[in-house]
Amino acid sequence: MKKYEAKDIRNVALVGHKGHGKTSLAEAFLFDAKATTRLGAVDAKTSTFDTEPEEIDRRMSIATAVGAIEWKKRKINLLDTPGDGNFHYDTRLSLSAADAALVVVSAPDGVGVVTERCWDRTVELGLPRLVFINKMERERADPDKALASIRSLLSSDAVPVQLPIGLEAAFKGVVDVLTGKAHVFEKDGSGKFTTGEVPADLADALKSAREALVEKVAESSDELLEKYLDKGVLSEEEIQAGFSRAVHKGALFPVFYGSATQNVGVQLVMDFLADHLPAPLDLPPVKGKTPTGEPAERKRAEDGPVSAFCFKTVDAQGGTLSIFRVLSGTLSPESQVINPANGTDERIGSMVQVMGKKTELTSAAPAGDIVGVLKLKSVITGHTLCDKKDPFTFEALPVPEPNIAFAIKAKSKSDEDKLGSSLTRMLTEDPTLRLSRHEDTKDYLLAGMGSPHIELAVARMKRRFGVEVTLELPRVAYRETITRKSQAQGRHKRQTGGRGQFGDCWLELAPRTRGEGFVFENRIKGGTIPGQFIPAVEKGVREAMVKGWMAGFPVVDFSCAVYDGSYHDVDSSEMAFKRAAIKGFKAAMDKAGSVLLEPVLELEIVVPEDNMGDIMGDLNSRRGRVMGMESINRRSIIKAQVPQAEVLSYSSDLDSRTGGRGSFSQRFSHYQEVPHQVAEKIVAQFKREDEEDED
Repeated sequence: MKKYEAKDIRNVALVGHKGHGKTSLAEAFLFDAKATTRLGAVDAKTSTFDTEPEEIDRRMSIATAVGAIEWKKRKINLLDTPGDGNFHYDTRLSLSAADAALVVVSAPDGVGVVTERCWDRTVELGLPRLVFINKMERERADPDKALASIRSLLSSDAVPVQLPIGLEAAFKGVVDVLTGKAHVFEKDGSGKFTTGEVPADLADALKSAREALVEKVAESSDELLEKYLDKGVLSEEEIQAGFSRAVHKGALFPVFYGSATQNVGVQLVMDFLADHLPAPLDLPPVKGKTPTGEPAERKRAEDGPVSAFCFKTVDAQGGTLSIFRVLSGTLSPESQVINPANGTDERIGSMVQVMGKKTELTSAAPAGDIVGVLKLKSVITGHTLCDKKDPFTFEALPVPEPNIAFAIKAKSKSDEDKLGSSLTRMLTEDPTLRLSRHEDTKDYLLAGMGSPHIELAVARMKRRFGVEVTLELPRVAYRETITRKSQAQGRHKRQTGGRGQFGDCWLELAPRTRGEGFVFENRIKGGTIPGQFIPAVEKGVREAMVKGWMAGFPVVDFSCAVYDGSYHDVDSSEMAFKRAAIKGFKAAMDKAGSVLLEPVLELEIVVPEDNMGDIMGDLNSRRGRVMGMESINRRSIIKAQVPQAEVLSYSSDLDSRTGGRGSFSQRFSHYQEVPHQVAEKIVAQFKREDEEDED
């Protein structure tokens, strides 16, 4: 592909719910632009963009795919984003690298939940948008209903610029509202079409649609609106120029109709992308920060200081392929840049134009272009590279907290040896995966945005690195505490010939307020226990409290005072007093009214208003406590506190109850006492597990 100047580059992200045809539309773009020699098909497993075996088998995108086409002497960079909510962060991040969004909606299904979430992100970024109502050839295709859902759930400023000719199997083309011409397509996937007069049965609909479009164009400009109200008409030049300006400023969102798999209506969308989307140079300066945290801007000019934002990292050619949006300047091989995130100098080596899984070497990438760079030392997704003399950091999208975690265990010793390095490479590629080790349970936890997210990551790890693991729900980190004061003696005496062992201490345990932790007190008077042995008593208590009296969980929120005891001039030692303290602690715990504590999470749940009652009832059944709720844009936001044990698989449960339209975030809140009947079951379960481990 030849080098293009910034003024001739367009960047568009294809977004929408899974199964609505984003990848099929991208495949039609490639074919019509002669970037491929055949029309790739997701169902036939011949897609250029779905390259991972997991994507091919499931017929869905699980990561953004990058490609580019040449159309009408312009380069159009395509970002084919995932439509599954488990991978929505990848879509949100890719939108940061785009200058416009092409929203794909299925004619039989209307707007999907992920489409709504994508639209919200484009509103945050202020991106121009167009909508493609796809699958017009399918049974139950209902363009009017689909348009109504777009206007209801996305924006009332969505305006058709086409009218469909025919419906379902009879769909064969569109009428252009602005030109008044009918385009009838071959249905063999070739993309060929003929242009002619508007069918008589669409004449009245065309007149109404044109009036609505011209009115919306006029409303986008005070000057045009004044002229339109005064004269009742606008010239064709004014309509065309006003149309582009209205699209750029988000005053209207054009709606197109077509069939991606039959390649009907696709080239007309490509014309729009080339003719009406903004070039990078048309956009305002990029906002970011200096190394000291001060606000900064970068003008989107080819001759300025270079800066580039890494929005995607993939495993490639034995290393990594970092995919960048060039924000300013021109990036080229041998460029000397710095990574402000870690202060590392980087030298740009091989640069490539990415086309799905294939790459082609390129010599330069001007401001606004998208390019891949191979084998950088220190770059991960979200980092910025910039001129060493003029450092600048683009503010990347914060990585969301995981919604679910599984305990991960290697299946064999050989798997265990390779697990660490394999997970490191997986986490580099996908920042929404998290790996941690729980201090209490000693489990290694792999966390992500949902069960499918983690399951697919494990499948990729097996395929790429030959590492097999098992996934289990994580164990809950319970705690134990006491409810009343207690006193007990701990006495350790042993005589085996020669010097013996003797330690004797009296301990008093007392409860403390939840969250206050542990305090040790020395109340010895008169030297009944010499001062050098007091640290050993504390050490014994701290060692014993790690495994409590009820079910072996750590004991928290209590004080322990040593207030009396005795010693032997010869046989007493630090070890003897440590063992005495352990015995005294266990004896005191037996009388202290031990109770079980469980971690409680604070959840913020966002669901459609229609689901609010069901979700509230479900939270109550999980021993949850609703703390508040509010409604915003037909969505209910519920804040609740729920025991962690009740929401280990809440991501899947919420999807099931809301049809995938719900989302939630969570964070640790506090520990609370477990109800007696529930605690009995937990203690019995863990005692059984201990017995099985001993066997």
